[in-house]
Amino acid sequence: MTDQPPIGEILVQADELKERVRALGRQISADYTGRDLLLVGVLKGAMFFLADLMRSIDGPCEVDFMAVASYGSATDSSGVVRILKDLDTPIEGRNVLIVEDIVDSGLTLQYLLRNLGARDPGSLEVCALLTKPERLVAEVPIRYTGFEIPNRFAIGYGLDHAERWRNLPYVAALADEGC
Repeated sequence: MTDQPPIGEILVQADELKERVRALGRQISADYTGRDLLLVGVLKGAMFFLADLMRSIDGPCEVDFMAVASYGSATDSSGVVRILKDLDTPIEGRNVLIVEDIVDSGLTLQYLLRNLGARDPGSLEVCALLTKPERLVAEVPIRYTGFEIPNRFAIGYGLDHAERWRNLPYVAALADEGC
């Protein structure tokens, strides 16, 4: 493996990420005023986004995590979603906000919404840092969206390729999407 990341075009600069995450935090704070909120981070990709978003929310909120797999080390979703780590907290009657790094085909999110919706939360919404509208094949309601990006495999700010490059402070396209 090379020591240099396979970075192509920068899709979202670090300062744009900070500004948009703060704006999302303000909107979520306003929408959930007076209500407790449970943020459900989808690991591993959403970890940076979730941490920054949570610090931008005024008012009480808790956090829990799920880990799901649909990619493996490939650059296209396998279409099969597996829960690798489930929630530790019951969500019945709770205001739940799924915090997702990227919505590509929408299939993983559709699965999560069905799975968590069956647990009878008080409310269930989605906050996605990135969406790829041209790749969407499943109708999924996303209440809060950070950025729409083109149909490129994204790395950085929590997003990876084969578990690498999550630590980049910006979001970039993978230079050689055939690797």
